[in-house]
Amino acid sequence: MAIDCIKNTTLCPMHRSMPKQERQDDQSPLVFDASLLSHQPNIPHQFIWPDHEQPCMTARELPAPIVDLRGFLSGDWEEALEASRLVGEACLKHGFFLVVNHGVDARLITDAHKYMDAFFELPLSEKQRAQRKVGEHCGYASSFTGRFSSKLPWKETLSFRYSAEPSSSRLVEEYFTNTMGDNLQQLGIVYQKYCEAMSKLSLGIMELLGMSLGVGRDCFREFFQENDSVMRLNYYPPCRKPDLTLGTGPHCDPTSLTILHQDQVGGLQVFVDGEWCSIAPDFDAFVVNIGDTFMALSNGRYKSCLHRAVVNSETPRKSLAFFLCPKKDRVVRPPAQLVDAKEQPREYPDFRWPTLLEFTQKHYRADMNTLKAFSNWILSSNSISR
Repeated sequence: MAIDCIKNTTLCPMHRSMPKQERQDDQSPLVFDASLLSHQPNIPHQFIWPDHEQPCMTARELPAPIVDLRGFLSGDWEEALEASRLVGEACLKHGFFLVVNHGVDARLITDAHKYMDAFFELPLSEKQRAQRKVGEHCGYASSFTGRFSSKLPWKETLSFRYSAEPSSSRLVEEYFTNTMGDNLQQLGIVYQKYCEAMSKLSLGIMELLGMSLGVGRDCFREFFQENDSVMRLNYYPPCRKPDLTLGTGPHCDPTSLTILHQDQVGGLQVFVDGEWCSIAPDFDAFVVNIGDTFMALSNGRYKSCLHRAVVNSETPRKSLAFFLCPKKDRVVRPPAQLVDAKEQPREYPDFRWPTLLEFTQKHYRADMNTLKAFSNWILSSNSISR
């Protein structure tokens, strides 16, 4: 479903009028070359965030719930119930939790971090062979300079698609060889395996979410069985003015579930109880958070959480983010058990994931209000088309 959102600028912050200087910047796009900008004493004004959004460098650590998956993965029913209880409590409170004893090979995680260097340490011209095209969500992005003209994130990313369908069993491998050539073939092999491990872990977490919501362990697992997801490699270079910028601005993920692995540098912050709190790195744990699509699937019972990333002046930071998304033809609609005409009416209209994805890529910069803005647009469009 195509989205013509430009006509309604109240729903489309990406298309609001900009000052003359910013429009001029758009005509000559800023090039984010980390090898140069990381050493400059000042940063371009496009990277400076408003005072009220600039980072707190001494945020307190959030005591995020730790969910041990060992018993659940081994088939222990009592342990599974306890894990689902902890997951449910976290999703009702702030939408973040850690999972340990998750079954993912530590060597695979190490390799996934190591091979990020093989890509991000390439010259800019080489990385640009995978340049993300305007309006698309996969490819290399150097701070999204082609999409936005202000409040730019201090980071580089490489995003690529993963599909759990049997017919797409080498999709990630083929992306790297087709885009970057045989020299980076090993990256494709490693990230294909990593995505498969993340997909498997995601389906297990979906079982726990289904149990915690009382719809059964198979409900969401089956919904995401042939998921069509996104893998993103994040690289946050050092910045001489880390107190003025952000690695990633405040937002809620529009996807269903995010599984993040941080390196040991740290920088992830979550907004809880009116303040920004940090999530300490832990090699043995994955950070999991709910996204907008699952918020809609749960009929608003579980909330997607506002988070951001900060940078520092000394050390690059890297993270691996797997964004679980449903198969493209799946209709996002909450199970009947989560809807009650009187007590719990429908919060959001039906939609398919590609429609929300297009909304965030072409018409709306993801923030804490993405799902609300998207829902309003769908309802408005349906009303007009009648």
